[in-house]
Amino acid sequence: MQGLRWVQMNDEEMDEFLGRGGTGVISFATPDDEPPASIPVSYGYNATDRTFYFNLSSPAERREVGLVEEPVSFVVHGQSDSGWRSVVATGRLADVSELPYTSDAIQGMWAIEIPIVDVFDRPRREITFQHYRLVPESVSGRKEVSTDD
Repeated sequence: MQGLRWVQMNDEEMDEFLGRGGTGVISFATPDDEPPASIPVSYGYNATDRTFYFNLSSPAERREVGLVEEPVSFVVHGQSDSGWRSVVATGRLADVSELPYTSDAIQGMWAIEIPIVDVFDRPRREITFQHYRLVPESVSGRKEVSTDD
């Protein structure tokens, strides 16, 4: 009988899985007993410095506006030919919108691809985006493997 189990991915496997960008879910910590604020987002990933980049829109009426300074977790998951994989990164976002062009953060953004996912109720040109990066405090990845019982 064949079974399934999870094992940890090493750094190279996580880098390969994350690629240069894709989509995932970012969750912001909230005060007291409120559930986390979780939203699907597109991201860019720079494997050289193991940094994630996000272009986030912040309509004034959304509760995430006041949460960008709180701790976050970011999850990417998907299925490959060999089974399910997931990566979880935690830390705090840093706003890089106003940094000079020559800064390491802005230069790091040039090495990535943030997919454009159009889920807005108006044209993108009418939406204000802030640029953030996440240098994770922790990153872990798991993958599915087959076992013979």
